[in-house]
Amino acid sequence: MSSGEKIAWGLMLLVTALHFDLWNWDTTEVVFGFMPVGLAWQAGISLAAAAVWALLMKVGWPTGVEDWAAQPSELEQDKGEAR
Repeated sequence: MSSGEKIAWGLMLLVTALHFDLWNWDTTEVVFGFMPVGLAWQAGISLAAAAVWALLMKVGWPTGVEDWAAQPSELEQDKGEAR
């Protein structure tokens, strides 16, 4: 596992831990004049999770998968030889 993958997985664990916002449950403040602070926190966590997931796909996606998928299968090879 590369250092980039370790960092990305660490960020994913951090975002998962921050998702449980126990400190915002009793807060009655609003953000932007209409949104409860707990809901704003969850919106921010959702954006952070999307960014971390994109990073995970960039650094953690296995190399060669697309090459393997683009190769013709044995059945397709047999059809080509039968013609």
